[in-house]
Amino acid sequence: GSLVIVGGAMRDRAIVERFLDLAGGPDAPIVMIPTAGGAEDYDQYWSGQRQFKEAGATALFVLHTYDSSDANTEEFVEPIRNARGVWFGGGRQCLLASSYRNPRVHEELFALLERGGVIGGSSAGATIQGSYLARGDTETNTIMMGDHETGFGYLRGVGIDQHVLRRNRHFDLISVIEAHPELLGIGIDENTALVVTGDQGTVIGASYVLIYD
Repeated sequence: GSLVIVGGAMRDRAIVERFLDLAGGPDAPIVMIPTAGGAEDYDQYWSGQRQFKEAGATALFVLHTYDSSDANTEEFVEPIRNARGVWFGGGRQCLLASSYRNPRVHEELFALLERGGVIGGSSAGATIQGSYLARGDTETNTIMMGDHETGFGYLRGVGIDQHVLRRNRHFDLISVIEAHPELLGIGIDENTALVVTGDQGTVIGASYVLIYD
């Protein structure tokens, strides 16, 4: 499978189109997970679908809970089991970690990759894809090494940061890789994506991806 890891503030339609292409086209079933946004609730009218609908997506399904026990049920993961792509929206990555770090969701997300699907996300939805969770503190996202330090691990041995140049964050990952020298740091600027298939990565969009080793 493939990953589309976006540094936030996604405006380039080519990034969305690449995600849909990797999923199998605009008619492929896509699960949208907006949980990082922190709203009280989300329904099938979530505004984060707009760019995907404008790019031609026809089979979007919004999946959301803050209850990790609810997420760890067969009923909850059924849409992921039938999907060709999953997209994580932006916000606070600690909300994704606390809601979905459970056996069933992880099993189905990795199964999605194994069957050739695609997982993508922007901002918090980018950082959660690394094995190390940067800015995962419950209180504030300015703490690089907080109380949530385990990401979903689609990229193993990696910590991911976002908005790096636009928000003058380009030195922030240094503290993480100094504390965890076994990690590779990846910083992605806004409106830019790192597209990964196997062990190959391609940068698309408006700006840069920074590597910290």
